[in-house]
Amino acid sequence: MNDIKLLLEKLNLGVIEISDLPKDSIFLIASSMILENIPGPDEILTLLTPLQRDLIGLQGLLMEGDIANASVTSSELLERSRSGEERDLECEVRIRMERALLALEGQEVSGAELRWCAERLNAISPHSALHGIAMLNQATWHSNRGEVMMALAVHADITKESGFPNEIRGLSRLEVGRILLSMEDLDSAMRHLWTARHLFLESNMEAESLVASLEWLDIALEEVVDDAPRMDVRIENAQPRSSPGSSWIPSNKLDVVELIENIIPILSRDVSGTERNDLGMIIDAAIMLNNQNWIETISTKKDKIQDERLLEALQS
Repeated sequence: MNDIKLLLEKLNLGVIEISDLPKDSIFLIASSMILENIPGPDEILTLLTPLQRDLIGLQGLLMEGDIANASVTSSELLERSRSGEERDLECEVRIRMERALLALEGQEVSGAELRWCAERLNAISPHSALHGIAMLNQATWHSNRGEVMMALAVHADITKESGFPNEIRGLSRLEVGRILLSMEDLDSAMRHLWTARHLFLESNMEAESLVASLEWLDIALEEVVDDAPRMDVRIENAQPRSSPGSSWIPSNKLDVVELIENIIPILSRDVSGTERNDLGMIIDAAIMLNNQNWIETISTKKDKIQDERLLEALQS
């Protein structure tokens, strides 16, 4: 999470001391240092228990895709986390969550395990980032089984009032937007995607904000008008409904312009790739809104563009 990287930056600059760190951040900071090779004080690593160190090793196996060894290692670590010598409830939750995501004991057991993890974290660390991750995993399990209303019910508990970190709320709104889009509830999908974008921007999560922006834009370009309500107004005036349904409100030109002005510097950093539908969408928007500046911005990188369809669009 971005807040962990920020804590490491402050530690490295001497802005804060290790003693100032929240207890529940030590494991995540150490994990980032080891798995992402982010510089940090070695003293952080000395604060880990042997079980926590080995759990980070398990995460490394998963990152490498070594499922066979991860399966065996996770079983051993799970026993240790429950033992009298190394009893650690948070480690047990993390291990059980990883095993559930791998479906090592079948899909049904995975669902029950993910629910257990979310409920246990609600008791011991409510509204923490880890609790939020457990809930997101639980919602995804429901979605993958086609149980979209159950997934939406889980997401409904990840609210602004509940106190979850912005990163968790942003990921939740992004997934809700995708679910609603699949149900053709386009107005609601746009509102959730726009909210996700803002939450990611507030958290300096550039990649995630770009994803939410492009998914919103893909819907918004269906119809753009000058006098449609702005997205902030749509969000503010949204009323709860008993169930999703087909809906549509055209997008406001000013929202489209605001979003594209935000993302085009990011997209134009690297225009390589044989399928750049994202840049193609910007050109479509430029033609629709008669904005030659966006086309010129992309055209300056023409010699580096590899998408033949994009080159054709620029030449037309």
